[in-house]
Amino acid sequence: MTTLNALDYSIIGLYIVGLVALGLWFRRLASRNMNSYFLAEKSLPWWMLGISGMGYSLDLAGTMLIISLLYIFGPRGLFIEFRGGLSLAMLCQMIWTGKWHRRSGCMTVAEWMTFRFGDGQGGKFARVATAIVFIVFTASMLTYLAVGTGMFISQFVPFTPFQCSLVLVLAAAVSTVASGLYGVVFADLFQCALIVIGIVIISVLAIARMDDPGTFAQLAQTVTGAKEWAYSFPNWQATVPPGYGQYEHLFLYTMVFLVINKLIISGFGTGHEPQFFAARDERECGLLAWLWSTLMLARWPFMIAFAILGIYLVQSFFPDPAQIAQATALIKEHVPANPATWREVLSQIKLHPDQHTALVASLQQVLGAGWADRLELLSYEGTVNAERIVPAVIIHTIPAGVRGLILVALMAASLSTFNVTVNKAAAMWTNDLYKPFLRPLANTRELLMSTYAFCAVLIGVSFAVAYLVADINSIWGWITMGLASGMGMPLLLRFYWWRFNGTGFAAGMFGGLVAALLVMVYNTKYPEQALSEVTQFLVLTPISLVLAILGTYLGDPTPAPVLERFYRMTRPFGFWGQHLQLLTPELRAATRREHRNDLIALPIAFVWMITMYLAPMQFMIGRYAAGWISTALFVLSCAGLYVFWYRNLPSPSPRTATGPDSAAPVAAEA
Repeated sequence: MTTLNALDYSIIGLYIVGLVALGLWFRRLASRNMNSYFLAEKSLPWWMLGISGMGYSLDLAGTMLIISLLYIFGPRGLFIEFRGGLSLAMLCQMIWTGKWHRRSGCMTVAEWMTFRFGDGQGGKFARVATAIVFIVFTASMLTYLAVGTGMFISQFVPFTPFQCSLVLVLAAAVSTVASGLYGVVFADLFQCALIVIGIVIISVLAIARMDDPGTFAQLAQTVTGAKEWAYSFPNWQATVPPGYGQYEHLFLYTMVFLVINKLIISGFGTGHEPQFFAARDERECGLLAWLWSTLMLARWPFMIAFAILGIYLVQSFFPDPAQIAQATALIKEHVPANPATWREVLSQIKLHPDQHTALVASLQQVLGAGWADRLELLSYEGTVNAERIVPAVIIHTIPAGVRGLILVALMAASLSTFNVTVNKAAAMWTNDLYKPFLRPLANTRELLMSTYAFCAVLIGVSFAVAYLVADINSIWGWITMGLASGMGMPLLLRFYWWRFNGTGFAAGMFGGLVAALLVMVYNTKYPEQALSEVTQFLVLTPISLVLAILGTYLGDPTPAPVLERFYRMTRPFGFWGQHLQLLTPELRAATRREHRNDLIALPIAFVWMITMYLAPMQFMIGRYAAGWISTALFVLSCAGLYVFWYRNLPSPSPRTATGPDSAAPVAAEA
């Protein structure tokens, strides 16, 4: 295989060695105590945590997936990622849920449950349920990352996708497990610099390759089959290839998950990421979330650039679209395959053509002498596998020598997500399960050893499951619309309903988890009859809600002193009327102003985020009028955010390494 040269391999090797060395360098600092390991002693500035958050959101598998959607749908693909890749929940975290979590002074969201429900039976149930469900969520995310990483790297080296992901993630695991949050954040700073370099290179190459915008729009329509490829707004009925039928009614899909799921159910219940617990005060929670969201701007021109280059590449590879279906049919005739094993089958044919001489001869007749290069772009459905666009573009479009830099940037995107994901799950195992319930008297060394062992088991299980997953879109769809739907209602109710208790939270979380796992088993066993993302949401959300309400009324109410302490420190809006009266008249008025400003800022922030991400893509594909409209809306939304959000951020609080910021001032009136 000649896709990489010595310089490329040297760059990749230096990156992996540097990543491991960075983790080992911070090992001593992180191992002083568990607060150092999991929260870096709340000493890191907001801009470092914001950059780390950007790195956490830029995973390789997600990047490949969103590029595939932009390749198929054009800029409208952005709206499909309302399900998760667009991070709409970040708006709520920036405005209120991040600061609500930070006011508790807790280390993890599971520990936060004790703060919310008390340390009685209900609070313990809620804490255990949170830890277990989030560990399962983390295992699912690692599975998703393993699938995408292996699929990507295997196109450049003579190994299968599973072997590639195993080697790369093991290297990242050594770094992450050794260094805790210190290593995670500093590794993300290093990796984000690499990502920015990659973004600039790819964007320049795409702009240089672009023909006349009108000509390109026609080419994109011919190659992808999407008549509305250059449109920016989700239309009522979109043209979709096989395997993407659930997005046919694109506008309806977008509206359902914008209003119901990702802003209200998911967004209103989030804010429990490690960056918010590690922030120095609640003001920095808002600032780091703002920086996090702003830095994500760079992702979208980078991804549309890959889609543009991918369209040109597919047009050159398959001048006759019928070649794709013919080649796929030949493979199915000669080699037993199903959607879950398809990527491994293609790798085996490419790596061992001598074992498939008859098939290779037929493929050469259909695809030509470059059959091996075209093979990886074939999907099981007989269309272009859009999830393979990224590696194909790198191999056949990026000059040798530069490929290594782009590969490192994309690997950095994946491993930065891996770092934070593992750190979050490890914190819940050690802080919320092992120490309080198994070994209350364990010293720091024992807790660290337990953390290392847990990470090893978690990664091993995730890889075992990854081998059964058909593609990254299916696992991502289940995580964001299946598992997240099962978790959504309990996470929402804990903030806004005073009567909600720990028993109800545990019942909703465990019930939603079991239901989501059953859906995953069903979808894996019967892929042709798999539940769509919309159906998963509509089925799992009511199950979780009903169980949460039943559990609430079957369990004892949360003790009044616990509720009063929670409300005085957190001051959420919602169904808390009787508790609002506990505040002094001055604080009550200030709290109402804070809530009013926060809710007004939310739709403004939504316009800010969408136009900020959409405008660069519109300009890159030559839709200049639409781009200027988006830019004008972006400027207006910036002014609105200044008035209703930034101007009302509290003053910086005196730094406290531990404990809640109970005296943090509330927002002033706009």
